[in-house]
Amino acid sequence: METPAAVAPASASSPITIHYRSTSVLPRLALLNMKRHLHETAAFSLVEVTLAMGIAAFCLITVFALLPVTLKTQQAGIQQTTANTICSQIVADLSADMRLPPGQMSKQFNLHGHWAAQGTPDILYFAKDGTFIPNSTNQSTAPPDSVFRATVTYLQPPVETTSLADITVSWPAQVDPLAGGVPVGKVETFAAINR
Repeated sequence: METPAAVAPASASSPITIHYRSTSVLPRLALLNMKRHLHETAAFSLVEVTLAMGIAAFCLITVFALLPVTLKTQQAGIQQTTANTICSQIVADLSADMRLPPGQMSKQFNLHGHWAAQGTPDILYFAKDGTFIPNSTNQSTAPPDSVFRATVTYLQPPVETTSLADITVSWPAQVDPLAGGVPVGKVETFAAINR
């Protein structure tokens, strides 16, 4: 690198000239610093890159293999939650049914009033979101849009102060557990309702 030594005075007829004096040590040091030697270069070898890619691929395959299991678990959890909600609705309806005059049916699910004399179970059908399918009580076949089947079995003889029922919600609705079918899942609740 060179540094300016002197500047000639400017005149109208002569251009400005700059004279440089040479410094030999600085350009060589700068040049040595800019050179990269092969043994000083930092990089990964092909073996290291291959091993890293293999480990990353193994981890990704493991994560992708867990996705179907996770989705099935989530779906089962949603169905169980919906089935528990259906059980709660039926218990509430049976509690309200106990206050009806003789001969009347419940307003929500058309369950039999005064179920002490009722020996056969009531079967109800529900949609995917847990809503009751109107006019589906005790149908012989499941409606096409039904997902859940609720079976309300009245236990006899009821105690004087308490009526008992076994409520089973199973899915899919097309499988009848009373006929020996095996449902994918089910939730069972025992209800004791005070008179």
